[in-house]
Amino acid sequence: MEADEIDPQAKAAMEAQERIPMPHSRWGVKLLRGFSSVTARIQNRTVPEVGAVSDLTVPGPDGELDARLYLPDRAGTVPTVVFFHGGGYVLGSIATHERLCRRLVQESGCAVLSVEYRLAPEHPFPAAVEDAYAAVEWVGDNPGELPGDGRLAVAGDSAGGNLAAVSALMAAERGGPEVDYQLLLYPSVGVDPDHPSVRDHTGLVLSEEDMRFFRQCYFQNEIHQRNPYADPIHARDLSDVPPATVLTAGFDPLRDGGKAYAERLVDEGVDTRYENYEDMVHGFLTFRDVDRTEEAIEDVAGDLAAALDTR
Repeated sequence: MEADEIDPQAKAAMEAQERIPMPHSRWGVKLLRGFSSVTARIQNRTVPEVGAVSDLTVPGPDGELDARLYLPDRAGTVPTVVFFHGGGYVLGSIATHERLCRRLVQESGCAVLSVEYRLAPEHPFPAAVEDAYAAVEWVGDNPGELPGDGRLAVAGDSAGGNLAAVSALMAAERGGPEVDYQLLLYPSVGVDPDHPSVRDHTGLVLSEEDMRFFRQCYFQNEIHQRNPYADPIHARDLSDVPPATVLTAGFDPLRDGGKAYAERLVDEGVDTRYENYEDMVHGFLTFRDVDRTEEAIEDVAGDLAAALDTR
């Protein structure tokens, strides 16, 4: 597949990844996770500075959930952003998204609580959803534990973007904590195999094999895929969910799904800003030394700062 229009720095980052002996999904979950863990340790040798970092646990429906709290370098209480990592519900961790969370803290002035959730295939749908909502509910009920000032946002990338959107929907439908904003970064929502983005861009970062593998791990039964808590684009009513930023990448198979979800939010009266980084690929917010990555992080963190009034 040609990728001539991809940002040159992003393309170089992709090519560097391709030179690494990356295991494919057919290698199995154990090797995939092991490789991801090693890569994260290498990348996290140097990370952006924030005010403070602490590891903690938050209560989940089936035991404690590991979490990491990043605080900005400022005095007093601040809004809290609950962040969920991507990885197809199968991979990913706090460590894989360390740099992104720190940069969001730097640029937004918010605290970020990065939460791990149970992964498939050991824990298929709805385990991740239940964990994500439990974390949001706990933060909403215990802002002083972090310390937070009561203002609350949810955020995530890819599969984590789905969990952020679903958590916001669940809070609205269940009378849960008031979520002030949702930041959805190339979220795995509304994806249709017939979308042009799936047809044209599968194979750049996300292969067809990878996408099928993640679905098979996450869903024990295909009927779950139309559950609104599996994909909020199937919700009957989205009018009560919080304002949103939806960011997509032009060369991402998930692009058209994210755009469709943003359009659905707008149609139902939800204040939504949609931004497509046309020259980028799936997962680009975790790239290092890419100018467009830094631009996008500053962009979406600015939305958090404006929505949560931290400037």
